[in-house]
Amino acid sequence: MDQKQIFKQMFDFNKAAFDNTFNAMVMLQEQTERMANTMLEQATWLPAEGRKVITDWVDAYKIGRENFKKMIDDSFQKVDEYFKK
Repeated sequence: MDQKQIFKQMFDFNKAAFDNTFNAMVMLQEQTERMANTMLEQATWLPAEGRKVITDWVDAYKIGRENFKKMIDDSFQKVDEYFKK
């Protein structure tokens, strides 16, 4: 087995591991968001400004997560292109 094939298999394994871990993290974050939304609906004592801060925080977290995933996917794509040469 040549080195390029070995590294390609390692790359594929690492990409799959990252994708699975990232998807698990996304599911955890979405569950936490649902719990926070349920809490916000039941917390009548919380002012509108406080609700807005929490929803803005969740939205910013989603945007950061999506940007991180895009950056990692772009990096994986560059490495994958190298192995296709």
